[in-house]
Amino acid sequence: MADILKKLLKGDRLALSRLITLVENQSDKLAEYMSQIHDSLGNAYYLGITGPPGAGKSTLVNRLITMARQQNKTVGVVAVDPSSPFSGGALLGDRIRMQDHASDSGVFIRSLATRGAHGGISRATRDVARLMDAAGMDWVIVETVGVGQTELDIMELAHSTVVVLTPESGDTIQTMKAGLLEVADIFVVNKADRAGADKILHELRAMLELAPRKSWEIPVLKTQAAAGEGLEELVEVLTQHYSHLKKSSEYQDQASTLRQAELEEILQEQFRKWAHEKLPKEKAFKKTLEEVLSGKISAYEGALKIFPKLIG
Repeated sequence: MADILKKLLKGDRLALSRLITLVENQSDKLAEYMSQIHDSLGNAYYLGITGPPGAGKSTLVNRLITMARQQNKTVGVVAVDPSSPFSGGALLGDRIRMQDHASDSGVFIRSLATRGAHGGISRATRDVARLMDAAGMDWVIVETVGVGQTELDIMELAHSTVVVLTPESGDTIQTMKAGLLEVADIFVVNKADRAGADKILHELRAMLELAPRKSWEIPVLKTQAAAGEGLEELVEVLTQHYSHLKKSSEYQDQASTLRQAELEEILQEQFRKWAHEKLPKEKAFKKTLEEVLSGKISAYEGALKIFPKLIG
């Protein structure tokens, strides 16, 4: 494994693939491996692409890969897909995504299944993005599953979050209430050749005028990703936003927020694993479980009895 980690840090694609598989399978050695690459992290630009289904996120990502490669930047893509109810794996898969870049050694695309994770990204997403960072990718693009208005976890991973909407996205005020608009660093109205594009553009800008002022003024852009239009401006704005982050105190604040979110997520995962594998073997749990199952006490009372005994 030490050899694989060394190869990863040299950008070896096979080593990256093998380590991603270990992440997906939640290997017992995962914490050790991720700790060993820690000092090699922090060089990649993390870009989140989110928005409702049918907004053209994959097409937009495909175009962004092309733009980044024209700048001689290497790109890693984490495409979070819905899970198969049978295998638990990604339904869409990277084989049908972004085929234009399949043979490009400077591009690495991997699909991940949500596996029931809320927030539009899976628990493995962050680790896979870190592995791509360690492998020397200049850009790491995370495309969320596109479940609609609950994809808020992306803001705890990406430096820049692009929310992609379309002229048919409907009531933008309702979208804002759901919180999707609140995570955006940049709005993109894609498929802007369709009727209603200017209307949603004006609505978004009007709502942003009413929002609390921030040091970064959130832009609203128009694109036609399928035709490759508007991408130059989007890449320019992404560059401006990343530059803005690095020059302001927000960059360190965001980095601290991301690290805290990562620590909390790892702790939650470790607790779930412990609760599933080891808790049932504890005497205090067995006795209290019998009382709950018999109806002698409530589940809440049972939980309150178990924790003081285990933690104390």
